[in-house]
Formats: sequence, structure tokens, C-alpha cells
Amino acid sequence: MASCFVLTDGSSAAIAFYTLTATSIALHDLPASMAKKLPRYPSVPATLMGRLAVDHRYRGQRLGELMIMDAFSRTLRSEIATYAFVVDAKDERTASFYKAYDFLQLGEVQNRLFMPMAEIAKLFA
Repeated sequence: MASCFVLTDGSSAAIAFYTLTATSIALHDLPASMAKKLPRYPSVPATLMGRLAVDHRYRGQRLGELMIMDAFSRTLRSEIATYAFVVDAKDERTASFYKAYDFLQLGEVQNRLFMPMAEIAKLFA
């Protein structure tokens, strides 16, 4: 179950989209320096961007950046507390895209990355 957000070109054609859903992060998957500052629950709430895609005809126009900033903004405005924003990069190229925005490795899963909401809030300050 996820919410889907779509960017169109003014017609009904989708040129980019992303999905958001609730998830959680196991405390032991976070870097120790971050985990020690959190309550000792087994996990903390997070927001998962399950998909982010841009039509190949529109690549190179920074629409991926636009979509991720929109997702950050929506997550910050949510009244439901979340510790971090999580992504599952499908490959190393996609992981590199997220790492360029300072996403961090999450646990042992190769392309699971996260950014603490406190860092995202600084982008909008």
C-alpha cells in the first residue's frame, strides 16, 4: 500500500512519478552514533520511497531531483512522525544518484539507503 505522486506534461501523460509508504528501520541497522541518540525500541518509523521513475525522454532535466524534493517536502509536512527517509536503489547507478544527495547506507543491504529527517529539514530551512 503506497501513495503515488505523478508529474504530467499538462496532458494526461505521466513524465515522472514516485511512491511513498510507511516503513520502519531496525535500530541495529543505523550507524551506532545515530542509534544511541534514539529511544531503545527495536525499530523507528520511517518513510519509504518505493519507486522513483522519470520517462526516458525527459532524463537529464533534473526531474528526478524535483521529484525527490517534492517527496521530502511531503514527508516533512506529514503529521505522522518519521525518523528517516528510506530508498531502495535498484542498481548501483541509482544508488549513486541518491548518494549524490547525501543518502547513507542502511544496514547490510547493498542498495538500501536513508537520510535522517533532521537533515532533510535543513534543506528547507
